[in-house]
Amino acid sequence: MKELIEDTIKRLDLYKPEVVELLLGTCAQESAFGKYRRQLGGGPALGIFQCEPATFNDIIENFLVYKSELMAKIIKISGVSRLNAKELIENDILATCIARVHYLRRKEAIPKDLEGQARYWKQYYNTPKGKGTVEEYIRNYKKYVLKKA
Repeated sequence: MKELIEDTIKRLDLYKPEVVELLLGTCAQESAFGKYRRQLGGGPALGIFQCEPATFNDIIENFLVYKSELMAKIIKISGVSRLNAKELIENDILATCIARVHYLRRKEAIPKDLEGQARYWKQYYNTPKGKGTVEEYIRNYKKYVLKKA
């Protein structure tokens, strides 16, 4: 997973080591590191980052539409002919691109430490009203990324 994330964000020209760690943690938290491709309980979230179609469409319609060069890169490296949320289920490169862009929209810098990244994920990805917790993110990062509980 780390290689996929690193390669993808390097190809987007959006690489930073802390971005790799944040995306690894997000994947660990959201989908048990890719185990769940559809939201448990029948919810709308899709792919290894559990992005909801409404969020996907918002990223396309309210951000990428103004960043045509970035949108073209995403289409090219993900191998799709057009951007469609259903592609997130099996296209891990597209899912990584969209998760990276999701965080790119935030003005605050991505923290370099695990606890800071957990809080960042909670604030900007899960949202303060979401069910996930900072503690759960840290646990899942250790379980899936570091391979220790």
